[in-house]
Amino acid sequence: MNAFTSNPLRTLADIVRFEQEMPLEQRVSARSVFDLFADSAQRHPERIALTLVMTGDDDEQARRVSYRELLGLIRRAANMFHHLAGPRPGVAYMLPSLIETHATLWGAETAGFAVPINFLLQAEHVADLVKASGASVLVALGPHPQLDIWEKALQVKALLPQLQLIRVAPPSTPASDVALDFLPTLMAQPDDRLVFGQAGRDDNVAAYFHTGGTTGVPKLVAHSHRNQIAAAFGGAVLLHMEESNVALNGFPLFHVAGTIINGLSQFMCGAEVVILSPAGFRNPAMVRRYWKLVQRYRATRIGGVPTVVGALCDVPLDGADLSSVKTGACGAASVPRAVVERFEAHTGHPLHEVLGMTETAGITCIDPSPGQRTLGSVGFRLPYTQVVIRRMQADGSLGEACEPQEIGVLTVSGPTVSRGYLNPEQNKGVFVGGMLNSGDLAYTDAEGRVFIAGRAKDLIIRSGHNIDPLMIEDVMSKHPAVTMAAAVSQPDSYAGELPVCYVSLREGAVVTQAELHAYAQEHIAERPAWPKHIYIVPAIPVTGVGKIFKPQLRADATKRLVQEILQEKFGLSQVDVGANEGGKRGMRVQVTLHSQVAHLAPEVKAALADYLFELNVVSA
Repeated sequence: MNAFTSNPLRTLADIVRFEQEMPLEQRVSARSVFDLFADSAQRHPERIALTLVMTGDDDEQARRVSYRELLGLIRRAANMFHHLAGPRPGVAYMLPSLIETHATLWGAETAGFAVPINFLLQAEHVADLVKASGASVLVALGPHPQLDIWEKALQVKALLPQLQLIRVAPPSTPASDVALDFLPTLMAQPDDRLVFGQAGRDDNVAAYFHTGGTTGVPKLVAHSHRNQIAAAFGGAVLLHMEESNVALNGFPLFHVAGTIINGLSQFMCGAEVVILSPAGFRNPAMVRRYWKLVQRYRATRIGGVPTVVGALCDVPLDGADLSSVKTGACGAASVPRAVVERFEAHTGHPLHEVLGMTETAGITCIDPSPGQRTLGSVGFRLPYTQVVIRRMQADGSLGEACEPQEIGVLTVSGPTVSRGYLNPEQNKGVFVGGMLNSGDLAYTDAEGRVFIAGRAKDLIIRSGHNIDPLMIEDVMSKHPAVTMAAAVSQPDSYAGELPVCYVSLREGAVVTQAELHAYAQEHIAERPAWPKHIYIVPAIPVTGVGKIFKPQLRADATKRLVQEILQEKFGLSQVDVGANEGGKRGMRVQVTLHSQVAHLAPEVKAALADYLFELNVVSA
């Protein structure tokens, strides 16, 4: 039974009625994230909270932790951080998905605030994030044969000498002169109480999540306890989570999807979270053995980002029993319809979309799992929040609410919305009077369902990874041969979007694409931001006031992609391809086939079906 409602919410009318019955504060009495764990441990102390799968082998004895044990670990970690760094410490971590990572995250939020960091970033970028956040502690994975996290942590320590370094490593690892070892330091603290009094709560900052990869100025989103509780609650209610649920979590714990909807939402209901190895879905074995793991752990919730869902559709079921599954969910990026249809045909279960943003504590809208799946929709707003599609004015400001089917800019307000970025200068145009301007173009249907139609801002989303084009542009503009650079998204059947970069060269300069790619890979901090293609063009289009006109570049990138596919798959080199931004999928593409090859139209449509654009194939 769901801990918060016995009646599933299927429609917007259900959500409104649910809100009118009682306020959020009565439905969820917890005022801190710590309260949620304490409540679950009190209700069912011996129920399994976390299971850590390492290999997925049939004979594996996975590590399992009860709610009573997890609460004890959180208390110990909170006490440890308070002891080492004083009141309200900031605790950054670079860790794969481990039991210790959960203890670190929730313990840090209890004692002070957490700073989850993508351990794939370069050390200098990590140091910038740690310094900007004000964290005084860094928890990192110790020496590892495949991962260079520890080497990066030492580089960060060299850049920030006052930083207290804590190492998560096996007990047999030789002692370090510059770091404390996590386990003995943790176990020296009591697990039955908090030694410092009250945990963080209400509007206290619980965490700073970095988003939209940057170079010089880190972009950190503040999450309060209220933000995370409201978002986790909304996820739990709209996906009708129950204490008997088992969720497979392959997301990293530096990402809001891994920590909130696949973490805190489950924990507040008393459900079990199965960690799909420290590497999550980056571990090929977890994808290859996914359906067997669903059967073994009787998983009730399955899914992932679109790229993962697509990969899972290629894994044979081999007779795996999926009868325990109640919900299939996909989020972090727009889902191609072909992927949804393949998943449903493969598993026999509907796939519900989730819209999440770091700025709304990870969850914004959900297509409710108890209701009928609506293809292409991210569903309804969370309870106690407001999602309004607003008209964009000629001056770029936001106006009145749009009518159903009218495309506008998606805005969010309510308890899930962050107070803003740590650097207030970054809030302009994004956080306005308690309202979040998401930058997403969207529309609603007559029943209030939300559909995403593209983005007003230029963020590139690659498999759920947010990429700020400025990261690419800042680097490429510094190349001595480049006079201007513009990074945009190009559709991709696997990742949804990939970054590509257009460059114009200085007069007389000579450089090859291979040299530019090498330069990008050497200087761009985030590997996912490395451009898939670098196009050298005579001039980059600009507006009348000199701003780069990116809609034209995105259309050109789409056109180039389609032309390349037509050439490779069908040998068609003289095909009229048109592309322009707009419509309910953000981009329209028209392919005009000459009469001699008009019979290829069905095959052309099939070849382009997995891409996130509207397609029209006609014959001349």
